[in-house]
Amino acid sequence: MSTSAVYVITGGTRGIGAGVARQLAGVPGRALLLGYRGNHDRARQVVADLDRPDSPVRALPCDVSDPAQVKDLFTSADAIGPLAGLVNSAGILEQQCTFDQITPDRWARILSVNVIGLATCCREAVVRMRDSPLPDRAIVNISSKAADLGAAGEYVDYAASKAAVDTLTRGLALEVARYGIRVTSVRPGIIDTEIHATGGDPERAHRLGPQQPLGRAGTVDDVARAVAWLLSSNAGFVTGTTLDVTGGR
Repeated sequence: MSTSAVYVITGGTRGIGAGVARQLAGVPGRALLLGYRGNHDRARQVVADLDRPDSPVRALPCDVSDPAQVKDLFTSADAIGPLAGLVNSAGILEQQCTFDQITPDRWARILSVNVIGLATCCREAVVRMRDSPLPDRAIVNISSKAADLGAAGEYVDYAASKAAVDTLTRGLALEVARYGIRVTSVRPGIIDTEIHATGGDPERAHRLGPQQPLGRAGTVDDVARAVAWLLSSNAGFVTGTTLDVTGGR
């Protein structure tokens, strides 16, 4: 199987990553490779929903904190076609707590996925994209408005990891601009996804949504449409920047 352009989406079978996959799927000559961490049934369902003969979708288990698994993900992308885009949507947070309750082990878990894992994926993408003839090669990193707000009393570690993502985005964008590779990040605000349940507050989006300037929580598609735009030629002069998708928060 070969195609003109491959897009790798980490965390691609749930939440924002799955939303991005829905936005990108169905374009003839475009293939998607979705990395996911553990839910095989959900991955199979996403592939079944989106896969088309002229726009194939595949999924592969990948814990981005494991460099060997990241290498396997991108090697699998090589077998499909040249890499055109990467969306780093894999990310974790843990139960809400105060700063003094965040242990060194928890810091290590958060940073290994949200920062080091993301950076490892960026490296694999850059070494493939820099000599590619494909136009509109782009990396979009999923950050969080928490990077700006700090998430005091909830998950300062998560916020700090996302601030690192924004800094990495800026530095990498400036370094690889000469190759024609664009690098941006998106900072979602209060978005209605299952990540809030992971943090121990499943009703967070419903509770805080009405308090946002636009009067509601965001949806996965609100974020996914922004990511799709940043990957497209319509954003061809946009790099090294962070786009807030927060409803004005």
